Amino acid sequence: MSSAFVPADAPQLSPQRLQRARFAVAALFLTNGALFANLLPHYPAIIDDLQLSNAQFGVAVASFPLGAIIAGLASGVLVRRFRSSRVATAGTWLIGVAILLAGIAPSWLALVATLFVAGAMDAVTDVAQNSHGLRVQRLYNRSILNSFHAVWSIGAVLGGLMGAAAAGLDIPRGLHLAVSLVVFSALTLTCYRYLLPGPEPVEVPEAAGAPGQNRRAARGAPAKYFILAALVLIAAAGALVEDAGSSWAAVYLSGPLEASATVAGLGFVALTGMQFIGRMFGDRLVDRFGQRLVAQAGGTVAAAGMGTALLFPSVAGTITGFGLAGLGVATLVPAAMHTADELPGLRAGTGLTVISWLMRLGFLLSPPVVGAVADTAGLRTGLLVIPLAGAIVLAVSPALASRARANLPEPALPEPLGQRH
Repeated sequence: MSSAFVPADAPQLSPQRLQRARFAVAALFLTNGALFANLLPHYPAIIDDLQLSNAQFGVAVASFPLGAIIAGLASGVLVRRFRSSRVATAGTWLIGVAILLAGIAPSWLALVATLFVAGAMDAVTDVAQNSHGLRVQRLYNRSILNSFHAVWSIGAVLGGLMGAAAAGLDIPRGLHLAVSLVVFSALTLTCYRYLLPGPEPVEVPEAAGAPGQNRRAARGAPAKYFILAALVLIAAAGALVEDAGSSWAAVYLSGPLEASATVAGLGFVALTGMQFIGRMFGDRLVDRFGQRLVAQAGGTVAAAGMGTALLFPSVAGTITGFGLAGLGVATLVPAAMHTADELPGLRAGTGLTVISWLMRLGFLLSPPVVGAVADTAGLRTGLLVIPLAGAIVLAVSPALASRARANLPEPALPEPLGQRH
């Protein structure tokens, strides 16, 4: 990418200071994954307390990505104006407050409004923490961003387990979510001092004739739009499976399958936990087999795993199905984003922007569509979107690279900016 450089005015950091900055960014991703996940196991109780239909609940859940879409346009401005470290820290606290208010919302409209605010803050925080993570990555001079997203998955599993335990023990939602807010906000504030100092670096374009520009030299080629559309479908398929797990897993397990509140929360935990495992090993698999083959295998696993669970419904089988779905989509979004960013004929960053924007649009449309299908034909039918997503990946996977990169030894941590270990 054109922004992968070490700024000339980068701060002089020791290796230990740089490692602490990496840990602090990881803490941001952990809290971001955990805060929202704490709310998910409470969804069935919220539906009962507010007497919501599946369609009403779907619209409420969709307000989260709607807020993210609207606020996402201002994220870059806020990061440049106030610094990524400050925006990420403040945004984390605001997410926690909004999630707490959503958990104790007295009406459907209040639930919609608070989830909208939570989504808006999540979009801003997401941009800020990724921006700061990229600053740290440039100083490392090697890729570490995937490890941050894996830590996000750990946070989501942790939050899901906390929420499931609280629901199973009948701990009041307000008390549980208030404790979650205090714990994770305190962690973020503690780590703030270890984030990189100074303003955001000014990025410069590649020089004329540089490899990045040469890759984008074929402007106007019609094929790039078909490839970009296929990449959007791949990313949207991964996002759709994630959304199905977060929005409907607990509802389906506790409703049609009559699982307890604690067990119902394990559907999302299984999906996110297996997704984490897939992300931990995904880079190695892609290096060895190529993005296309890994995506095809993942699409097959997601479609077969969840399809079997829906065909032969049981609590254990459904939890396993959600887990296999999470494993199957683990590498899809990174693969689509990476390929889109390297797509010839597009300016640097254009493909990545398109993918990110339309992914959030998918998050917006998915909950009400599944909810409407569930009200008409049952939630079991609505969840067929998961095996359908796997089938879509298989159909459009030729848009991804077929050749694996040469297996190279992982570079060691550089000695930052002239300092030695």
